[in-house]
Amino acid sequence: MTLFSPACRDALQLWLERLGGLEDASANTLTAYRGDVTAFLAFMTQHSGGPQGLGALSRITTADMRAWMAAERNSGTGARSLARKLSAVKNFYRWLAEREGFEPAAVLLARSPKFQKKLPRPLAPEAARAVLETVELQSQQDWVAARDVAVVTLLYGCGLRISEALGLKGAEAPLPPVLRILGKGRKERVVPVLPAARDAVARYLHLCPHPQEADAPLFRGVRGGALNPRQIQGVMARTRAQLGLPATATPHALRHSFATHLLEAGGDLRAIQELLGHASLSTTQAYTAVDTTHLMEVYNKAHPKA
Repeated sequence: MTLFSPACRDALQLWLERLGGLEDASANTLTAYRGDVTAFLAFMTQHSGGPQGLGALSRITTADMRAWMAAERNSGTGARSLARKLSAVKNFYRWLAEREGFEPAAVLLARSPKFQKKLPRPLAPEAARAVLETVELQSQQDWVAARDVAVVTLLYGCGLRISEALGLKGAEAPLPPVLRILGKGRKERVVPVLPAARDAVARYLHLCPHPQEADAPLFRGVRGGALNPRQIQGVMARTRAQLGLPATATPHALRHSFATHLLEAGGDLRAIQELLGHASLSTTQAYTAVDTTHLMEVYNKAHPKA
């Protein structure tokens, strides 16, 4: 049975292209969204007994949505994963309804399942320092070791996402005291670069056997191409195994640690929000593992009337 009509297939492709172009969604996000919406449409085809054209999509009811969500839960989909799938479907429907001129209330009013959000787990300051010292030991090639140290130092010292660090170009070197980073949603932010991070990148460039080119990636793989994030993930896996750190000690945990350690040292929450590139302050609060007790400690120390 055909999953959906050519018109519906084309609409799905246009939506994904819009997300990739105007909203700068990552390739991984687009792949996940395509899979989530395609699976939703496949269910609706079986549920209704016919292919899902644009007309059929506009007539989906609240009962249809409940049936889909129940089927997902019965197949073992967890609350967090179902919430992600529903978010993708709603995003698609919001765009499609505006384009085709129908009322998408049955889809948009579907309630997302509740789940407890997992707080990020930052490393302790001494563990973060140990990671920086141990990463260099994971490669027998001096330039590769220097490269890995430079990337990890940017993650922890500047709070960069791994995609942001690996997205730097040769034209950015030598690194200035301040970087302009284009993050998620093409949101630009200014990030101070610590001397230690500048020195680490300079040492890597001095040892790197590949020529530095303005338009080429700053961080290179062994064969000279762009460094794959999996390489840094592997380095972190070997490092945490050597140090006996938990599986949560990932490259992204270094970004969590950057924010948390700044806050613990008395950093301003809104300034940290800007450094991380978060649109919402509540996101920063979760990111930095802020709890009520610590916020009260900061308040009591800083407020003149406390």
